[in-house]
Parts: sequence; structure tokens; C-alpha cells
Amino acid sequence: MEAIRAYLDEVSRLVAELPAERIERIVERLIAAYDDGKQLLLLGNGGSASTASHLMNDFQKCIYLTGGKPFRALALTDSVSLLTAWANDTAYENVFAEQVRTWAARGDILIAISGSGNSPNVLQAVRTARECGAWTLGLTGFQGGKLKALVDECLVVPCDNMQRIEDVHMVIGHLLFWRMMGRLDERKSGTGA
Repeated sequence: MEAIRAYLDEVSRLVAELPAERIERIVERLIAAYDDGKQLLLLGNGGSASTASHLMNDFQKCIYLTGGKPFRALALTDSVSLLTAWANDTAYENVFAEQVRTWAARGDILIAISGSGNSPNVLQAVRTARECGAWTLGLTGFQGGKLKALVDECLVVPCDNMQRIEDVHMVIGHLLFWRMMGRLDERKSGTGA
């Protein structure tokens, strides 16, 4: 029981310390990309791949239902055949970067999720996205790893437990799309700023 309480307390603390002002600025960037018809690309490995897929669903479906037009969101984690083709024919480091090269354009947004911040395939994808003119957001843990210095904006969960980091990454993703939905709804009803 004590271990469960400690886990819940730690996740609660990490969530409470999230930078609300920075998250709101990221929401503004997401709305601008949406308004301009740009797309959102998401990626990660393992549990972070699941987070990327989950958030793609939220951004694509929920934003459409609220905003009245689709938000072109794509999880680069979802095609097993494409991932394994790039890994087999080149290197695992390229599984996301080559997809980014295909899809990313100036003004698009890439959300790179890496608990450690040091996954070579995630780092390579961010480099490629920046070459394509995309704006990059990193979600990471620990001290941010190498990802922190590569992205335009990085939200670091200051924790050394991967499961807690992944929990908070999902909260961040839900905050981003929930707040974006709220802002679009306010705009539609004329109650927004």
C-alpha cells in the first residue's frame, strides 16, 4: 500500500509542477499550424510509441469534431511494415527520419517522445524535421538527454522512473489537445480571447 501511495504522490507532484504557461504557448503554436493547414507528426519508441499513436487519435478525431475541419495528424509509429523496411534496408536509426523526410514541410509540427531523450532514431528524426522546416517539441524525462538541445521546445519530466515519465507524457499530450479543443470551442462560440 505504501509503495502505491508513493507512486501516486510522485506522479501527482510531477503533474502539478508542469509549466502551464509554456504548455499554453505550445497550444497556440498547434492552433496556428491547424489554422494554416499544417500537419502534426508524432513519434517515439516502446511505450512512447503507444503514446504517439494515442495522441494522434485524439488530435485527429477530437479536433475535427470541435474545430469543424481535420487536423492532419500522423503517428510515424503505426506502420510496422514501413518501420521494419527502413530498419532492414538502412538502419534502425532511420525508421522515423525517412518518414519525416517524406511527410514534413515548413510550418509542420513534430512531437518527439523519448523517456531518456537519447534514442538515436528519435534524435535523427528531429534533425531531419528541422532540415524540413518543421517546429519540434520534445517530451522527455531524466535531465532531457540529447533531445533537449535539439528541439525548439522541450518539456522535461524531472524523474528517473520511466513509467512515471510516460504517465506524465500522456498527461501533457492530453493537456495539449484538451486545451486546443477548448480554445477552438471558445473561438467558435465567440467566448474566447
